[in-house]
Amino acid sequence: MADQVLEGSQPVDLSTHPSGIVPTLQNIVSTVNLDCKLDLKTIALRARNAEFNPKRFAAVIMRIREPKTTALIFASGKMVCTGAKSEHQSKMAARKYARIIQKLGFPAKFKDFKIQNIVGSCDVKFPIRLEGLVLKHSQFCSYEPEIFPGLIYRMASPKIVLLIFVSGKIVLTGAKAREDTYRAFENIYPVLTEYRKIQQ
Repeated sequence: MADQVLEGSQPVDLSTHPSGIVPTLQNIVSTVNLDCKLDLKTIALRARNAEFNPKRFAAVIMRIREPKTTALIFASGKMVCTGAKSEHQSKMAARKYARIIQKLGFPAKFKDFKIQNIVGSCDVKFPIRLEGLVLKHSQFCSYEPEIFPGLIYRMASPKIVLLIFVSGKIVLTGAKAREDTYRAFENIYPVLTEYRKIQQ
């Protein structure tokens, strides 16, 4: 157990997370093709947990409680599922939505399920000097505190966007696989420690 740090109640595997910090997955966005044309008005009228306001948005918005997610269902048969906290949950939710559509009498299938974006976050638990960071890494960063309080860091490999806040809170977005989220954080962690604010 010597090489494992406890984060929450899960021991952390330091071979994959040398920093001892594992970003928490906050939101998974996935897409799936139901492979049939859909009548959105019918779906909105007959499904319990659906809303459809064609003037505002050209999709039915449907929600389920377990896993707590929201789906955008388009007339083309394309569907976007958001809000799941893991890849497995995202797929499970998308299947549930597909089943609801099938029960309403549409010949929906479940094709080309794909994770499009993973949003993770973590806290390094020390303040960060963003001004210093942006000077040294200007080719990857944009930081305009008047517009947005976080520094935006566009990592080239893995291709991930990180929002870095003075407080030490980090948001990672743009990953298609959780491993990329973890790798991006491990890449940035040594940089963050370099710009650690020393408390007076």
